Amino acid sequence: MEALLDAFGTHLRVEKGRSEHTVRAYRSDVRDLLTTVSPPPVEPGAGHVPDLAAIGLADLRAWLAAGSDHLARSTLARRAAAVRTFTAWARRTGRSDTDPALRLQAPRRHRTLPHVLAADQVAGLLDAAAERVVPEEGRTDPVRLRDVAAFELLYATGCRISEVVGADVDDLDVDRRVLRVLGKGGKERTVPFGEPALAAVQAWLAEGRPALATAESGPALLLGRRGRRVDQRQLRAVLSDLLTRLPGAPATTPHGLRHSAATHMLDGGADLRSVQELLGHATLSTTQIYTHVSVERLRRSHRQAHPRA
Repeated sequence: MEALLDAFGTHLRVEKGRSEHTVRAYRSDVRDLLTTVSPPPVEPGAGHVPDLAAIGLADLRAWLAAGSDHLARSTLARRAAAVRTFTAWARRTGRSDTDPALRLQAPRRHRTLPHVLAADQVAGLLDAAAERVVPEEGRTDPVRLRDVAAFELLYATGCRISEVVGADVDDLDVDRRVLRVLGKGGKERTVPFGEPALAAVQAWLAEGRPALATAESGPALLLGRRGRRVDQRQLRAVLSDLLTRLPGAPATTPHGLRHSAATHMLDGGADLRSVQELLGHATLSTTQIYTHVSVERLRRSHRQAHPRA
């Protein structure tokens, strides 16, 4: 089964252009399916060769239904997508004679409104990050210069944290104030950023990155304290810490800065197509959820201010 999963993972990476996060999730889903529908042998040390021909539509439906009482709708939708991708690949590559998932349906994801920070809360967050650059000792901390550059870029570009963390120095064009990133599905796009982000990035490149760079740094734009490409978890932890120090600021993640950037642009008059291009959404319907956020804010203001609301 491991060889089968390895081949499927290679298909996802090379042919589908899926991210490592998606590859891990899909492999885990398919592994769970195969061990449930086609259990491994009882004998210790015996290899497990799943019988793909024995898997039918009823088996797939039963497997999905077994998780419906404790898994989120979004997780069930992902598991169904993983299975559909796997069975289609198995049929196309001759590993199975049929594709039992052709008629498999899964519950749709709930379209929940993303949580966003107010513009003054984002400003407070970025100011708090900048204030930590020079600690009490009076020496510039290169890691905190990196944090400022990372958060400024996240908010200015509306990029996913994986896109900013995965960027290289050569992807940055300071003269044109644009950053080239690689998004979902291996799709490349170029996003602009403003003067505050430019100043933060230039300070990082001039004073922060040289202090942390090692032979293992490579072309990575943002580095960790040991000189390697920064881990997303480090930036999430820093952001969480900063928000706890801001009175009234709700807890959020780096993805919340992406939500906030999109909402603030729409509130400021940007058209939906421009925001779609900035965020790298494949379809306009994905971007439209941010218009719902703005409508909800308008409704709250109406209820609070209108005498006959």
